[in-house]
Amino acid sequence: MLAAENLGGVLINAQHNFAWLTGGRSSAINSSIENGACFLLVRRDGERFLLANNIEMPRILGEEISAADFEPVEFGWEDEKSAGDFVLKKAAALLENNSALASDLFFSSETRPVENLIARCRYELTDNEIERYKKLGKDAGEAIGKLFKNVKPGETEQEIARKAKDALEAYGINSVVTLVGADERIEKFRHPTPTVNIWKKVLLVAVCARREGLIASLSRIACVGEIPGELKRRTEATAFVFAKFAAATNAGTSGAELYRIAADAYAEKNFADEINRHHQGGATGYKPREWVAHPKNAEIVRQNQAFAWNPTVAGTKTEETFLTSESGFEIITASPNFPQTAIETNGREIVSTGVLSL
Repeated sequence: MLAAENLGGVLINAQHNFAWLTGGRSSAINSSIENGACFLLVRRDGERFLLANNIEMPRILGEEISAADFEPVEFGWEDEKSAGDFVLKKAAALLENNSALASDLFFSSETRPVENLIARCRYELTDNEIERYKKLGKDAGEAIGKLFKNVKPGETEQEIARKAKDALEAYGINSVVTLVGADERIEKFRHPTPTVNIWKKVLLVAVCARREGLIASLSRIACVGEIPGELKRRTEATAFVFAKFAAATNAGTSGAELYRIAADAYAEKNFADEINRHHQGGATGYKPREWVAHPKNAEIVRQNQAFAWNPTVAGTKTEETFLTSESGFEIITASPNFPQTAIETNGREIVSTGVLSL
């Protein structure tokens, strides 16, 4: 990428890019911002550097990465704070022949931000990333599946959200998005952030579960007693759209094509307008969504890429994460104790998670 763009190097500061370049390690201190506590510099000739102040360097080298992989460049924290372009100048001095420096985040008008190009370098997963992803998906699916044995009607959405986070933390997983909706809030809102609303009949829990930088997304719905016929009908419709998405997620297919296929699937189930009420998901990896399907999306599906589709109809949702490969795709977020909905499309039976009756 650096050669194609005629860049001398790229300065990396975003937490998700640090995790990607270091095989799942972390530069996080303040999780409310995108910036990490240090910088990585990748030079066009392949040399790699770690730029960090004297507060962070000992911990990063002692617990996250090795000086054998990233050459340390340390400086005083006072110097870093003294000038907004201090680290940029440090990085530029390490480049060859006064070549151009780029960055993942915007720091200065003199440094070109290239996050969109870095993202495309992240899309195709390595064998190690695929192995980590499969384990993450399995653990996240199990954790949220077990959650429903430990929640009960009468609890607030906030109480259930806390239990969801704790269930994931038991597997070393952090929930970067935690949505909980009970009863009428599921119908009203596509992103029900947890409130003091009390769960009575139907419960939705949706998470974006992160471990070692990678993120798996899944949604689960449970119902007290018999599942209403309308909830079944709507959930079967979202499962149908999900199946159409999954079957069409093949290398070379564009985000716009995938959107059109989903729109046709919604219409076939007599819910044509629902596609306009929420995004449908898309590529995932080190961000909850790297890109989402929409009518003008020119991004294409790649081999060994992760996807999380999340079709919704008011009151219900189907969401799973899967990996693409030459042989097709593999859903990695199954919850063993949940019922399954099987949809046959394109000669294959595609299984997603149904509504659990408690």
